[in-house]
Amino acid sequence: MKSTPSHSCKFPRLKIFSGNANLPLAQEICDELSVPLGLASVKKFSDGENYVQIHENVRGADVFLVQPTCTPVDQHLVEILLMIDALRRASADRITAVLPYYGYARQDRKDQPRVPISAKLVAKLLESAGADRVLTLDLHAAQIQGFFDVPVDHLFATPVFIEYFRGPSITDLTVVSPDAGGVERARAFAKRLNAPLAIIDKRREEANVAEVMNVIGDVRGRNCLLFDDLIDTAGTLVKGAEALMNYGAASVRACATHPVLSGPAVDRIESSQLTEVVFCNSIPLSAKAAKCGKIRTLSVAPLLARAVQSIHEETSVSILFV
Repeated sequence: MKSTPSHSCKFPRLKIFSGNANLPLAQEICDELSVPLGLASVKKFSDGENYVQIHENVRGADVFLVQPTCTPVDQHLVEILLMIDALRRASADRITAVLPYYGYARQDRKDQPRVPISAKLVAKLLESAGADRVLTLDLHAAQIQGFFDVPVDHLFATPVFIEYFRGPSITDLTVVSPDAGGVERARAFAKRLNAPLAIIDKRREEANVAEVMNVIGDVRGRNCLLFDDLIDTAGTLVKGAEALMNYGAASVRACATHPVLSGPAVDRIESSQLTEVVFCNSIPLSAKAAKCGKIRTLSVAPLLARAVQSIHEETSVSILFV
């Protein structure tokens, strides 16, 4: 990856860099702020090792490094660690790791014998590399903020979805939590949309395999909106949509911040009873997902850009935590 060199702008001390994980999003953030994307090389040696070099002066700069740790997760994680280390050794004044998607977040507690708490380990790695601050979006579990000893700004994509779904185009709307764990998130979303809430009660027999058991709430004749933080294999999503239709829903849509979409996810969505699935661009879509007629992407670049500006100017970002 090689980006364009910097030039003068209205934020002379602000510099934004990106690894290879989501260059288009980083460029959108830069465009929102009228700041050039920092010049850096992020590539590989022939044996697969990552090579990083920052090609401009960052001494005394307030640096924001945009890098979701999405697929391939380990590669993108190592990239951001190496870039943080390079920036720290180049005497950057402050380094903020901007993680639109925080990988390894699903292992946030020891719920089985002899398993790691991977989310905590990643936090320690980022701090050890030299990150002074973290800006992230829709963590899988909010308590991950407590794994860091540096400030964490945890944003939510809710305002982006609210703007899209609010209005007369969808009547008789009911927001649905796909499981009991997501009830708090879905309830807050339903409140913002002035919509009732329903819950899908499911029993997970093993990882990435879900069995829908029951629907709690009245969905008959309603246009249902499944709301979650991420969609991985889409097994839970598709079975949830089937359950809602079996309980008499008029239609089922879904929205989630992070389009992880691994394995058969896109095929499942394409052949499902879902009308539409809306994501944010925290993770770039695969070519297959981008061609799926049921998948739509909304940009979180304006939201992240506002947070970057507020952090840089040392003003409150609390208005964005909604």
